[in-house]
Amino acid sequence: VQFVESGGGLVQPGGSLRLSCVASGFPFSAYAMTWYRQAPGKERELVATIGRAGGTTYYASSVKGRFTISRDNAKNTLYLQMSSLKPEDTAVHYCHAPARPFDSWGQGTQVTVSS
Repeated sequence: VQFVESGGGLVQPGGSLRLSCVASGFPFSAYAMTWYRQAPGKERELVATIGRAGGTTYYASSVKGRFTISRDNAKNTLYLQMSSLKPEDTAVHYCHAPARPFDSWGQGTQVTVSS
């Protein structure tokens, strides 16, 4: 099992980024998927979750209305469109399947929001 996140970078407050996560080694379309993030000195937190077919989504209150989670099951890829970014969004972002807690994690992608 492998998760490969990409798309992070340095962006000014108010800017946008689109993260991608390519998953392999398990039946991607059979699992809900989640984006998490971990800021320096803080615990990993849930950002957004999407159901197997993409019809159900959940967002943390801190990102609701600014972030959009989506998936392409044909490409085994999860996305996170982030807009109106704030300095407090600075963190390493990871994707994972919450129903597969023993799978290893990817390296994540760093998002830094700073002027």
